[in-house]
Amino acid sequence: MNPVVVVHGGGASSISKDRKERVRQGIIRAATVGYNILKDGGSAVDAVEGAVTVLEDDPEFNAGCGSVLNVNGEVEMDASIMNGKDLSSGAVSAVQCIANPIKLARLVMEKTPHCFLTDQGAAKFAAAMGIPTVPGEQLVTERNLKRLEKEKHEKCAQKPDQQKNLGTVGAVALDCKGDVAYATSTGGIVNKMAGRVGDTPCIGSGGYADNDIGAISTTGHGESILKVNLARLTLFHVEQGKTLEEAADLSLGYMKSKLKGLGGVILVNKAGDWAVKWTSASMPWAAAKGGKLHAGIDLGETSITDLP
Repeated sequence: MNPVVVVHGGGASSISKDRKERVRQGIIRAATVGYNILKDGGSAVDAVEGAVTVLEDDPEFNAGCGSVLNVNGEVEMDASIMNGKDLSSGAVSAVQCIANPIKLARLVMEKTPHCFLTDQGAAKFAAAMGIPTVPGEQLVTERNLKRLEKEKHEKCAQKPDQQKNLGTVGAVALDCKGDVAYATSTGGIVNKMAGRVGDTPCIGSGGYADNDIGAISTTGHGESILKVNLARLTLFHVEQGKTLEEAADLSLGYMKSKLKGLGGVILVNKAGDWAVKWTSASMPWAAAKGGKLHAGIDLGETSITDLP
């Protein structure tokens, strides 16, 4: 089985020129790390966790360090992971002062009888597992302090612009044993109420993995994704015989027509086919397979290079 990993850095309205190269490098770095794990015989779960950890550690992305701030100026993060082999899943929400929520989500999956821990319970579990806490301000970037200020100023009576609030990171993978997995992680949306949880930690919305169908990670307007169960909806279309691209177009189209919700998805199936689709203005993504790295940010713009 030829291993495959696909990563995304979140749907976005538009990425400024000065950030574009840093975002591109970050997404390529994550895909390369994930692919090397698979090449060395690691599992799909290892690969998606590894790739997402790279993005959580990169301040350019809305996950881990670089997460957006809630109404109180604090970082609250959500993450989930799933193994397509046996549908085992782990998720955390509203976690603070942890560098890598995706690692905590994996521990929930592997070390507890549960799927999902939140807030204080997740924090206690993290401490019991020996996960170090980091000072909250270590996760806060200058850019996100400015974004919060700007959002507070702009927030009059209007609904917030959905386009602005689309950042998530995610990965899907197929390993040499034929198992698939997904991981998704986020800081949520700017100026959100304390305790707000979006689609990212919800199995079936923020992602899904089943060896018999494939694996998917989503990004976009969290409330819209939750309402349509975007991840499972897309895989349902795959089960019905649609190609990965057709399935993604159908589910993203449904979310847009029904709710005006924008977003994006990355998919892989057990045959090693992969797809990336989005309705937001852009979505940084990269896919590694067969020694080649495909990457892009805007529609119709893909680069293909040899992996080192």
